Amino acid sequence: MPAAPGNALSTGRGRRPVRPSGDDRELAILATAERLLAERPLSAISVDDLARGAGISRPTFYFYFSSKDAVLLTLLDRVVAEADTAMAQVFGAPAATAREGWERAIAAYYETFRAHRALTVAWAEARSSNAEVRALWSSVFERWVQQCADAIEAERARGAAPPGLPARDLAIALTSMNERVIYATFTGDGPSLAESDVVRVLLGVWLSSVYGAVEGG
Repeated sequence: MPAAPGNALSTGRGRRPVRPSGDDRELAILATAERLLAERPLSAISVDDLARGAGISRPTFYFYFSSKDAVLLTLLDRVVAEADTAMAQVFGAPAATAREGWERAIAAYYETFRAHRALTVAWAEARSSNAEVRALWSSVFERWVQQCADAIEAERARGAAPPGLPARDLAIALTSMNERVIYATFTGDGPSLAESDVVRVLLGVWLSSVYGAVEGG
């Protein structure tokens, strides 16, 4: 069963120092960005759009964020923290089987990003052109890979999973699969799974990869 995740990243990349979370104007900017990203790509959204949607002036916008890319980074920080919290809650309750533990973890991850699907697509597309988004996601991805590798090693150590590929290599491949499958489902980019099938299919691949013929009993 995978280990509980650590704390989410909370660095202020490209942004002014973090303010108290109750600042209504900052929250309005973030909510406006998420709403607009559901309608059009980041490249088609201007700082004026964000300021107007939040009910503030353009100069006031820059009091909170240095750019629209900084807004995207803040949203990524928040949703990653949300995903980590959801998975931590999953692991706070004992699972009857390893299969149940993996299923809870995959479902928590998937449901969090599905609730922010427009942002998920925007981040995936921004990585090719935005070095800060790419660096932040790489750091998050590395942390999740290490957690999965540790979980696989733990299952092997207790005799539940057979030896095989190096745990880290397997964790990289499986975590990358999650990312690609979810992106394809959200965008229809290439062959994709129905949303209702994503957790079931990902779980099946994880179990067969980690446990072989044994489905994590």
